[in-house]
Amino acid sequence: MIAARLDTDRLILRPPTLEDFPRWAEFQADPETTRFIGGPKTPAETWRIMATVAGAWSLTGESFFSVIEKSSGRWIGRIGPWRPHGWPGPEVGWSLHPDATGRGYALEAAVASIDYAFDVLGWDEVVHTIDLENTASIRLAERLGSRHRGPTRLPAPFADLPVHLWGQSRAEWAAHRAGQAG
Repeated sequence: MIAARLDTDRLILRPPTLEDFPRWAEFQADPETTRFIGGPKTPAETWRIMATVAGAWSLTGESFFSVIEKSSGRWIGRIGPWRPHGWPGPEVGWSLHPDATGRGYALEAAVASIDYAFDVLGWDEVVHTIDLENTASIRLAERLGSRHRGPTRLPAPFADLPVHLWGQSRAEWAAHRAGQAG
């Protein structure tokens, strides 16, 4: 497994480990939390999802990070650079455990992940695939400086999900970050 680790003020972002499974399974079982990412999953389905994410790290050197809250050591979500086969672009995606929302963690981890995608992985753009009813993710994409690019399609088994593409180039991200500093 790749030894990538990012530290922010309040979070540790690292590839998933088996110790993350209990909280990841809670997260995947919650109907509201998973409403826009394929719906609730059983523990067996969650294990396969986790294994896919961990496998992507091994195969490609990029995938969702497990997000760990520094103050408690708890797994609170999965956020990071992700480029599945057939996807409409190199994505930084996010999802948090329901008890970790509303604290700015998604923004903090997404900023670190986008920096990583551009600075370490060398990506030229970052996209986010978002259902138009997912207003929280749209607000986060906008706060990150991403722009709505219109409807898109995901590959099977997600081809029927109604998603829109949001994104920005490396240059747009640099301008956005410079604007935040001033």
